[in-house]
Amino acid sequence: MIGNIYAIAAVAVVGGGLFGFDISSMSAIISITPYKCYFQSGPVPDDPSECTGPTASVQGGITAAMPGGSWLGALSSGYISDIFGRKKAIMIGAVIWYAIETVAINLLNWVPVYISELAPPSKRGRLVGAQQWAITWGIMIMFYLSYGSSYIDGTAAFRVPWGLQIIPALGLFIAMFFLPESPRWLARKGRWEEAHAVLVLVHGKGDANSPFVTREYREIKEMVEFEKQNSDVTYLELFKPHMINRTHIGVFTQIWSQLTGMNVMMYYITYVFLMANIKGDNLLLSSSIQYVINVVMTVPALLYVDRWGRRPTLLVGATLMMTWLFANAGILASYGEYAGPDGVENTPEASWRVTGAPSRAVIACSYLFVASYAPTWGPVSWIYPPELYPLRVRGKATALATSGNWAFNFALGYFVPPAFVNIQWQTYLIFGVFCFAMGVHVFFMFPETAGKTLEEVVDIFEDPNGIKNIGTPAWKTRITTKRTVAMERGQYDSDTQMEKGVGSDESPHRSGSDDIKA
Repeated sequence: MIGNIYAIAAVAVVGGGLFGFDISSMSAIISITPYKCYFQSGPVPDDPSECTGPTASVQGGITAAMPGGSWLGALSSGYISDIFGRKKAIMIGAVIWYAIETVAINLLNWVPVYISELAPPSKRGRLVGAQQWAITWGIMIMFYLSYGSSYIDGTAAFRVPWGLQIIPALGLFIAMFFLPESPRWLARKGRWEEAHAVLVLVHGKGDANSPFVTREYREIKEMVEFEKQNSDVTYLELFKPHMINRTHIGVFTQIWSQLTGMNVMMYYITYVFLMANIKGDNLLLSSSIQYVINVVMTVPALLYVDRWGRRPTLLVGATLMMTWLFANAGILASYGEYAGPDGVENTPEASWRVTGAPSRAVIACSYLFVASYAPTWGPVSWIYPPELYPLRVRGKATALATSGNWAFNFALGYFVPPAFVNIQWQTYLIFGVFCFAMGVHVFFMFPETAGKTLEEVVDIFEDPNGIKNIGTPAWKTRITTKRTVAMERGQYDSDTQMEKGVGSDESPHRSGSDDIKA
């Protein structure tokens, strides 16, 4: 059984790569002739170059079909994960990926929960964030596969890249046999010896007497014993007064990640670049640069998100993305012109045309937008929700948060093509306003979780000295990574030193002098 947490994460996040495959499986092919003629609205013209493809609303429906089905699957996946375990849920998702993709995607979305329940607190952000990095790799690889397949004649031009997604799914299924189960899930099922063995394997490096393993095991045991009093959990539990605050934070983390407008870039970047007068092979090659940026710019978050903290990362990301979205709206409004009902290159969705230096500015702002999303909302939207909830509801709460992601993914996938046709550049204004709103929401309501054990995060929301049903005000929470790193290295026993006042927090969720205010 593999015990190295980095190796465990490297295998598990292949599920994120499959998610990325699906995201870009549409973006590279919506502008090619075989796709346009196959999904042509109305009679197919004699000259294939005159195919206009599906109408804006039909294209929106095609793109939105996957997230629409995934929304339903997300709600049921919570039960599967709670019953069979995090590891088996991922394996089931890998097996059925090709046959029933919308269900499989939601089972593979259990990767962040699985890693968060295995990872040490000081590295949790980095390791769960690897899910987003895998997604960016999947997006880029699938885009280039689709680009290469676009030179194939006939419908194989888009069928081949879609079919290739089965290969990594089978590899993930086989590799998962060599990974341990979540110790917290094992504990909840009363399998204490197995839970302790996993903690020793992953956190103690084989040392059963490791102080950190002892502390972690005790905290898990205390939490599980406490939660036995509320063992019968349904989704209604998430809407009770003591739980509704963290429920809304988790759901809105996923919703806001969609409302940044990133999927406009992922699904429909070719429409944006057509409006910037990029055509032919240059269209797909220029579009692919954003996927490379997405991969590269996710790396800083993996290295530093546990030092930066969740709150500052989200706040900076929202501010930067808002800037580039408003800049694009201003450029298109000031220097662009209506391209007519047929749009640029017989693409009605590319309804606005801008040329010259302003077109290069639109491209630059689009790249900068992706570079701002990649190290901020991209990884943190996966890191944050699984950290928020107590063990007894974590499965269903994370499923509910993920369903919010898919619901808005569906809405935006359907909304954006008609929006480009009907309101043109004003589409950017809508997403810019969303970025401003999410920044305000994060500042007042999203507490800092970096460096804390999952049990300590629970204490934030249940602080008896905090606001009723909210806990410690979000802006008063702090990063505790330095204290946690010292504890994991066994430099001191946390309980003894806290009594002496050495390196301790003011409370389980408030940092001392060595920590960083978020």
